Amino acid sequence: MSDDVGVRLERRDDIAWVILDRPGAKNALSRAVNTRLLELARSFIADASVRAVVITGTGDTFCAGADLKERRGIAAADSHPYINAIAGAINAIGEQRCPTVALMNGSAYGGGLELALACDFRILVEGAELGLTEVRLGIMPGAGGTVRLPRLIGEARAKELILLGRRISAQRALEIGLVNQLVARDQLAAAGATLLADLAACAPLSVIHAKASIETGYGKSIAEANQIERENYDVTLFSDDRNEGLAAFAEKRKPAYRGR
Repeated sequence: MSDDVGVRLERRDDIAWVILDRPGAKNALSRAVNTRLLELARSFIADASVRAVVITGTGDTFCAGADLKERRGIAAADSHPYINAIAGAINAIGEQRCPTVALMNGSAYGGGLELALACDFRILVEGAELGLTEVRLGIMPGAGGTVRLPRLIGEARAKELILLGRRISAQRALEIGLVNQLVARDQLAAAGATLLADLAACAPLSVIHAKASIETGYGKSIAEANQIERENYDVTLFSDDRNEGLAAFAEKRKPAYRGR
């Protein structure tokens, strides 16, 4: 499906591919793009047949961030619709029950990096650079950057990137755990396919509830986190997929999970 706003949705079996398609604008997040991303994200949450969401871009940039040309000349008092749109879209991606993958075909800055941070996995091409550079523009990250980055790489390193507005290389991003994998540009598709194949081999409910346990239990006390884990575990314990997994193991065959 092609959208005039600069977002393409491709449904490949049970995987939803969201493709930022504004290469002339370095896939910047205009208000129309963010509105469409929010619509898509909500539709994925409501569709149990979606087992994973992949976000990537066209051209040599993953996403340059908010469309600053669109915002130019807009008074601060009139900016909230744009800010709400980008934050709403990115947070909706972060709220997906199923796994989310950012196949980063190039550099990402500001809201573009925040979009990737909202995903569960990030695969980045060599030679790209990443940064939350908002403080150099007189603002600050406003779509989850100050929330998600410290959780991912630790407070000290997050402050270094955010408070100094630094851009870092792809190699440095890998070293500090900002991305999961670094690949040559011509290997990005293959790396994504491998990750998706690994996900496909897992029971959908198990993945969903393991993700929920990690995200809900984070920051809680050990006792609270253990309780959250147990509640999610019990859902999988009494699932058809659990029975199928045990049967497949005993029969030395590939399990046929159905997500229930």
